[in-house]
Amino acid sequence: MTTKPQRPNVLFICADQWRGDCLSALGHPNVRTPNLDALAADGVLFRQHFGQCTPCGPSRTSLLTGLYLMNHRSGRNGTPLDARHSNIALEARKAGYEPALFGYTDTSLDPRGRHPNDPALTGYDKGVMPGFVTPLHLPDDMAPWVADLVARGYRLPHGRGDVFRPRPDFEKPADRGFRYIPTIFPAEQSETAYLADRFLEWLAVRDEKPWFAHLVFYRPHPPLIAPEPYNRIVDPADVTLPARAASLTQEKRQHPLLAYELDRLSEPGLYDEHSPLDPVSAEELEIRQMRATYYGLIAEVDHHIGRIVAHLKRTGEYDRTLIIVTSDHAEMLGEHHAWGKEIYFDGAFHLPLVIRDPRAEADAGRGSTVDALTEAVDIMPTILDWLGLEKPRACDGRSLMPLLHGATPTDWRDAVFFEHDFRTVATQKVEMALGIASDQCSYAVVRDRHYKYVHFAALPPLLFDLAQDPHEMTNLADRPEMAPIVLRYAQKMLDWRLTHAERTLTNMVLTEGGVVSLP
Repeated sequence: MTTKPQRPNVLFICADQWRGDCLSALGHPNVRTPNLDALAADGVLFRQHFGQCTPCGPSRTSLLTGLYLMNHRSGRNGTPLDARHSNIALEARKAGYEPALFGYTDTSLDPRGRHPNDPALTGYDKGVMPGFVTPLHLPDDMAPWVADLVARGYRLPHGRGDVFRPRPDFEKPADRGFRYIPTIFPAEQSETAYLADRFLEWLAVRDEKPWFAHLVFYRPHPPLIAPEPYNRIVDPADVTLPARAASLTQEKRQHPLLAYELDRLSEPGLYDEHSPLDPVSAEELEIRQMRATYYGLIAEVDHHIGRIVAHLKRTGEYDRTLIIVTSDHAEMLGEHHAWGKEIYFDGAFHLPLVIRDPRAEADAGRGSTVDALTEAVDIMPTILDWLGLEKPRACDGRSLMPLLHGATPTDWRDAVFFEHDFRTVATQKVEMALGIASDQCSYAVVRDRHYKYVHFAALPPLLFDLAQDPHEMTNLADRPEMAPIVLRYAQKMLDWRLTHAERTLTNMVLTEGGVVSLP
C-alpha cells in the first residue's frame, strides 16, 4: 500500500474582479456563495482586505511578487515586469514544487534579451509569470476553450470575438434588462466550467504527489453575460441601486480623473463587450440587471469552487492542502456612476479573502472573521511561511499566519496603501485630456478606519471621512479646517514610501569581516 506524502499541497485561487463585499457570509442581500461560506467557516474570512493596484496585470504582479507597485513598476497592462524580481512560483520551486497555472497571470515580460519578433511581446496577456508551468493557459483569446466549443459544433468565426455574444432570438421578459439574455452555450460548457474541469482532470493523477496550483477564474470579470441558469438567479427587482451622486454632472465635479473616467466608460461596448448600453447613463432597470448578472457570475464561480473542494475531501487531499481564495482587484458596479476598476474608490480595491489552513495549529482561528487591515502583498509571504520558506528580502507584505492562528501582532499595520498608474503611453489620451505628462499620471492612497487620503502627482488631492461618509461622496481636502488632517495623512504616506522603498541590498554592508546582512 502506498503511503501518501506528508509534504502539503497549495491551492491558490484568484477570481477576476470580485468585490470584497460580495459574499453571502458577509450578509450581502443578493450574492449566493454557499461553498465559499463553508470554506470560510472552516478557515478564516478577512473582511478588510485590499488590493495593491489596478488594472489586471499590475494587480496580479503585486499579488504574485509581494511587491508594491512603486517597487515592481509594472503599472499598466503591457508595462514590462523587470525580470530581476522574484515571485511566488520561483520561491516555491525552492521547496521542490512545480507550480502549475490554470488561467492567466497577465504578465508583461521583460523585453530585454528577447527578439522584437518574439510573440510574447505582442500583448500584455501573452506572458506567464516565470516559474509556473501551464497545464492550461487562458490568455485573452481563450483559445483552448474556444477550440473546445468549436469542436462541439459552435460557429465562432471570430473566435473570442464571438463567444460572448448574447443568445440570438431569445425572448427577454419586459421586467428584465439586456444583460438577462444568456450566453449561446450552457453553464456546463462555460469558460468557468472548462477551467474547473481541466484542473480536476489534472488532479486525478496527483493524489500521491504534492502539488502547487494557481487557478485563475475569469469571472465575474465582464462582459456581464451569464449562461443559464446563472442569468436568472438574482431578480433585478431585488437589487439595490449603487451609491452615487444625484446627477452625472454632480458626480464629475468631484475630481478631474473621475470626470475623465466616466466619459471614457460611456462608450457602449468598451466596458461590457457586445452591450449596446452606455453603462454610465443607463436606465435603472438596466443597472439593476447588470448588477444581478454580476452576482450570478459569482454564484457560478462559487459552484465550481465547491466542486473542487468536494474533490479534495473525497480524495483525502483537503486536510493537507492550504486553500486561498481571493481576487486581483474589485469592481465599481455602478457606484459613482463608474464601472470597472480604474478609479480610486474602495469599490475598486476592496477584495474578498478566505484562507483555510488545515493544520491543527490553525484550529484556534478556525471559523473566525478577521477585521485587521490586510493587503494583497501579504499572500506571497503567507504561502512561503506556511511552506517553511523565507520571504525574499524585497517583499513588501507580511505573513498572515498569526491571524490565521487567532492572534493579531501588536505591531500590525493600522492602514492600507494602494496605487494606480493611469497613463496611456500609446495613445496619450488621458495625458492630453488632463494636461499632464505620462510620469504624472499616478496616485497613491493611504486608508485607515477613519480617513482616506488620495495623493495625485499632478492633480488635486482627495480626503474622505470614511467614518461619516463610507461611500466617499464628499471630498474634504480643499476645506481649510481639514488642512491638518491632509498634512498628517500626506506625512503618513511619505513615511510609508520611505520605509518600503526598494531595499534588496539596503540592509547589507560590506565589512572587514565580510557581508553583514539583516533579514
